[in-house]
Amino acid sequence: MSTTATLPLLLLLGAATALTPLAIDMYLPAMPAIAEDLASNSHRVQGTLAVYTAGFALGQLFFGPLSDAKGRRPVLLGGMVVFMLTALLCALASNVTTLTGLRAAQGFAGAASAVVVQALVRDLFNREDFARTMAYITLVMTLAPLIAPLLGGYLAHWFGWRSIFWVLAAFTAIVALACRVRLPETLPPERRQPLHLRSILRNYLRLFRNKTAVGFMLCGAFSFAGMFAFLTGASFMYIELYDVSPEHVGYLFALNVMSLMLFTTLNGSWVRRLGSKTMLRLALSLQLVAGLLLPLGPLFGWGLWAVVAPIMLYVGVISTIGSNTMASLLSDLPNLAGTASSLAGTLRFSAAALGASLVASLPDTSPLYMLVTMSGCALLSLLAYVLLCRDVAPKALI
Repeated sequence: MSTTATLPLLLLLGAATALTPLAIDMYLPAMPAIAEDLASNSHRVQGTLAVYTAGFALGQLFFGPLSDAKGRRPVLLGGMVVFMLTALLCALASNVTTLTGLRAAQGFAGAASAVVVQALVRDLFNREDFARTMAYITLVMTLAPLIAPLLGGYLAHWFGWRSIFWVLAAFTAIVALACRVRLPETLPPERRQPLHLRSILRNYLRLFRNKTAVGFMLCGAFSFAGMFAFLTGASFMYIELYDVSPEHVGYLFALNVMSLMLFTTLNGSWVRRLGSKTMLRLALSLQLVAGLLLPLGPLFGWGLWAVVAPIMLYVGVISTIGSNTMASLLSDLPNLAGTASSLAGTLRFSAAALGASLVASLPDTSPLYMLVTMSGCALLSLLAYVLLCRDVAPKALI
């Protein structure tokens, strides 16, 4: 089915996918205050972020098949209700153990929005329109990491850290109500899959046996891992190695978001004319070029901007790669869109966790470790496309 993506629809779906970025970024500035108020230490409070991410990754494996069996609306709305309730309970938590358990449950529930929105868009749009629509949804969603830390910092300062979760719960309630009123059910009963463990496992096995599907999933996962490698080591590199003051580091991150928004807009404008596969090949090529340039700055002593510029290009094409890999993946799997979306999301966050862990475990005396990891992720992403998606790969790369 092909339809027109209206501005209200884009804003609503973008708000739904922004729940997890808000849940992660809003409370980061309040972590020291949380540790002090709950008589805990920084490591245990930081652990609440780790369990949220773990719950989010696991939840995607559950909600994808569930939405293929029960429809998109009940899964999306049910996940939002649980997300809202856990936010309210987080605001009332009296110790860090309770907060940790609630954050794990909240991450699990938050996966519903991430999975269902992609499957819902797949139900509504053809391949190119899917990529275009997801690009604009991503553009709306990127506003969350921009405003969330600032908003969370002010809320924690003026009203205490618990107010962050009150605001998150209120925002979720508003988005859930709007989804209930404005979003139709997009998966008719005749296209739904039976929800049995054997059927779920069989569907996942079908996806793993599909070489092209695995290629697109790994392509997006490796690219995403490169960005998380950057997020893990960037602050240390800028502050300790390039003498950027802590209050100015945010501007360098903002440049990456601006680049991301620019490429997302270009993808939305060009994908109908050029096709999602051409846009994917272009983005992969640009990311590899950026990855190869990254280590050159430190090696030859070219200074800060020799690193900042290729990082802007590297991060900028992330959404172009993500939206077009998902468009290519889901276009041939209309009856398994939820399952495929959930598996792709789990692989993406698992790869991101591995990339971040690798950078965190390496010596921090040189930015080369982080930058070479990013280069490797870009290369692996392109290789996954060339080797596993051979039927759609350009002949020049085979």
